[in-house]
Amino acid sequence: MARHLDLEEQEQLDELKHFWNQYGNLITWLLIIGFGAIAAFNGWHYWQRTQANQASVLYDEVERAAESGDAARVERAFNDVREKYGRTTYAQQAGLLAAKLLAERGKPDAARSALAWVADSGTDEGYQAIARLRLAGLMIDAKQYDDALKQLAQPMPKEFEALAADRRGDVYNLQNKVAEAKAEYTKAWQGLEDRVDYRRLVEIKLGALGIDTNTLKAPAAPAAAASQAAKP
Repeated sequence: MARHLDLEEQEQLDELKHFWNQYGNLITWLLIIGFGAIAAFNGWHYWQRTQANQASVLYDEVERAAESGDAARVERAFNDVREKYGRTTYAQQAGLLAAKLLAERGKPDAARSALAWVADSGTDEGYQAIARLRLAGLMIDAKQYDDALKQLAQPMPKEFEALAADRRGDVYNLQNKVAEAKAEYTKAWQGLEDRVDYRRLVEIKLGALGIDTNTLKAPAAPAAAASQAAKP
């Protein structure tokens, strides 16, 4: 038989009923929102993984096309990954790879377009910086010096600042602005670690302008940068 509740238990039950009547709906909605947020978080990560996996397949196509030297195929494959998965890092990698092949195949306009997309629409600061450096290089080749300087004036991660300074030095040197070129090359030399091979190239440029790097003082903790990032 069911046991009758004593007075204390009855009071506790009444308090619980009162509490639930007052806050039950709120608690229910909070639980729904909490579980919904967890489901949305898991769904978002699943979507991201799916996007990345599908983008990697298209990036492989860009890579194969680049290895074959087929510029038209590279453009098509890059456009596919850009249009379908433009927010992924694979799309940015594809843009850099496509631009390199297109430049080598004598299609500088298409190469600049790919690099401009990475620089303006990319989500990774490192890839954006590489794109700007390479885009500036192509602009320098085309004697579009003002446009190159605009690209190099954009904010970049610290590890790319020395490379940007070197590029600016190239522009000023070609414009016969010797004082500005010396200043930028000096920034580049001071910003590169001694063990970085690219620093030797900057030393040669400074030497050609009459500056002995032995007279320059390097910062206590110079920034490192990958020299290949500056290659168009």
